Amino acid sequence: MPDRIRTRFLVIGSGVAGLHSAWRASEAGDVTVLTKRALFDSATAWAQGGIAAALGAGDSPELHRDDTLAAGAALCDAAAVEVLVEEGPARVRELHAAGARFDLDPRGRLKLGKEAAHSRSRIVHAQGDQTGAEVQRTLMARVRESERVQVMEYARVLDLIVHDGVCVGVRASVGGKAVEIIADATVLAAGGCGQLYRYTTNPVVATGDGYAIAHRAGARLADMEFVQFHPTALETPENPLALISEAVRGEGARLVNDRGLRFMPRKHKLAELAPRDIVAREIFRQQQAGHRVFLDARKLGRGFQRRFPGIFTICRARGIDPATDLIPVTPAAHYMMGGVVVDLTGRSSLPRLYAVGEVSRTGVHGANRLASNSLLEGLVFAERVARDLVLTPKLTALPRKGSWTVPVLTDRGAAQVAADRVRGLMWTHAGIDRTARGLRNALADLEEIDDLLPVGATEEANMVETARLIAHAALMRRESRGGHYRSDFPHQKRKWKGKHIEW
Repeated sequence: MPDRIRTRFLVIGSGVAGLHSAWRASEAGDVTVLTKRALFDSATAWAQGGIAAALGAGDSPELHRDDTLAAGAALCDAAAVEVLVEEGPARVRELHAAGARFDLDPRGRLKLGKEAAHSRSRIVHAQGDQTGAEVQRTLMARVRESERVQVMEYARVLDLIVHDGVCVGVRASVGGKAVEIIADATVLAAGGCGQLYRYTTNPVVATGDGYAIAHRAGARLADMEFVQFHPTALETPENPLALISEAVRGEGARLVNDRGLRFMPRKHKLAELAPRDIVAREIFRQQQAGHRVFLDARKLGRGFQRRFPGIFTICRARGIDPATDLIPVTPAAHYMMGGVVVDLTGRSSLPRLYAVGEVSRTGVHGANRLASNSLLEGLVFAERVARDLVLTPKLTALPRKGSWTVPVLTDRGAAQVAADRVRGLMWTHAGIDRTARGLRNALADLEEIDDLLPVGATEEANMVETARLIAHAALMRRESRGGHYRSDFPHQKRKWKGKHIEW
């Protein structure tokens, strides 16, 4: 018989969205935080780019809104974007006041950088390119200071517990032991799914668990075809790949192929600072034509190390000196725009289940996320979730304790083979360039992989389920829009404008 834990609020995930939700909700009740590995293991800690917010002279929430809507390719939810840009500046200032050591100018004001598709300099950074790690550090400190927050590390959520149509908690494996956690409200902040692809900047924990768990429980999901590929990951034989932030291009670095030719100016008026999907696609096309692609940041000279100390260290550890060498880059799966459909308070279609951060579909990103809006979304909507959580009445009818055990993995080698097959076929058929034939092949292969999964391969089963959602949606959307590109339907179609594919 599993153990049972009772808590007021349950938060699944330990990135910016989960930790901010936990910190703020703990002011009103006990919070249990589950994280699949250690507390620091999240995509937040890896984020280099920064946080976008209209904080500078000459900027405004209206301008930020316009840039976000333009990037979203007519699929953003205007009300959600309004919330993001209007409440964003206050959330950044609060985080700064809570101890985040953001970069300041000589007058002691927040130093603001510019990134792709932003019309103004509005990106807040910490230590140049360590923004995510600083946000994670700050929120972890706040959570650890709270006597009302209990963190359970190495805790894998297996499924949501749904009782009489209401989410009342989760079944989890905590250190291999079966545990039921019953909560008045559950917050899904499980992150993204970059590990479904052969090349990704996401940490190894980003296997799409949250999408699969929510889907099995009957929650609404949407926009799963919209996967963003970061154009410039450092091309090495690693998993995950190290990110070369967009900010490097913002400082003047240029993309060249192995013949030394720039190719972006012919493709878009913003050249290297064009929207991510366009830059990623052009790099992919260079690779398909047999070329390697490099980032030429040599004009920054020794200033590169001062501006991007983290990226400089990453490059030097791999024998590359950005001051004198070209930096090899490749596109890589980076961010999921779709996810669990939520309203402006983070509520999902399943009562008492909230979703926030990358696993959610707030509508702010549409078909294509604007650079540095993801950390902002996590902060803004986590605050809204926390404020709504405190209004949740306590559960009155609790389900009986279930009789179940944690499935034991019977063949680790077979599970690893299955995961690698998913990554390979998703990169080939459901990645940067998609076709009907390729997507059908992917779906057929996913069925075969699912049939061959060994007992206990719960993470791999989640990978297969989330991959199916992506491939099905990509097959249904017979056009190209934002992060979704079909070479057999290479243009946007008016009839698809504003239309969403929901599950």
